[in-house]
Amino acid sequence: MSEKNREGKRTARERMLEQRAADEASSRRKKKLIVGGSVLAVIAAAVIVGVVVQNQRSKPETPVAAPAGTIGDKNLVIPVGADNAPSVLTVYEDPRCPACGTFEREFSSTIDQLEDAGKIYTNYHIVSFIDRAVAGKGSRNGANALGCAQDAGHFRDFHDVLYRNQPDETNDAFGDKAVLFGLAKQVNGLDTPAFQSCVKDSRFGGWVSAVQQDFDKSSFKSTPTVLLNGQPVYPKNGSEEITPANLAKWVDAANQGKQLGTAGSHGQTPAPTSTASEANNPSPTAG
Repeated sequence: MSEKNREGKRTARERMLEQRAADEASSRRKKKLIVGGSVLAVIAAAVIVGVVVQNQRSKPETPVAAPAGTIGDKNLVIPVGADNAPSVLTVYEDPRCPACGTFEREFSSTIDQLEDAGKIYTNYHIVSFIDRAVAGKGSRNGANALGCAQDAGHFRDFHDVLYRNQPDETNDAFGDKAVLFGLAKQVNGLDTPAFQSCVKDSRFGGWVSAVQQDFDKSSFKSTPTVLLNGQPVYPKNGSEEITPANLAKWVDAANQGKQLGTAGSHGQTPAPTSTASEANNPSPTAG
């Protein structure tokens, strides 16, 4: 073979190798672009999902409708008692919370008396986080029903009845709106078509979500959380255990030298005191 032929074949082979190398480099670049584009797409999707989730979280912050007479930022608080009382009792409760049920069964009559004497102005935050951990809708439906009772002017009465008939935490009896209607019959003047419609339609569902979101943002992690003039008093006030007698004593000490608020029931009718009617609830327990 002549040198010329050998040179020609070598040149052709070199050109073929160079072309192959160029093709492989181009293929690698395309793969990088595809992978990079996929990563960017995933990141973009994650950002979109994050925005959607954040929007969903922020939606309930400003409820469309709040029960009549609610107070505070965005009307998330249900007040009971005279607003000119010298002391404020703040209570965070979940309708399904068994510790809240125990607290209310022991303290509700004392709190009612302190309110009616013009000694305290009670501010209730009705939260609904137990539905997150235990299947059901009892916290949310119960909270909405309490909002409906507030709207009708019977919050305190229905609140006391609800906690006296509280089911076990894992029993979603309050998720059944028929149970709530049955309990409303124990409160004079509450069981009306307007109340039933309010409960049935979950009229204050957005408000319930907003109250819970406000609790999530707070430093409080459990219920009941009870504060007297901003200071925690449950389960202890300093070294003293909370009892009905101690709560009354602490309120009197805080009010010493101050004018009491307007005495009276403040538009609330007396809640039933008989426990016999608790049998109307299909599944009441001590909670």
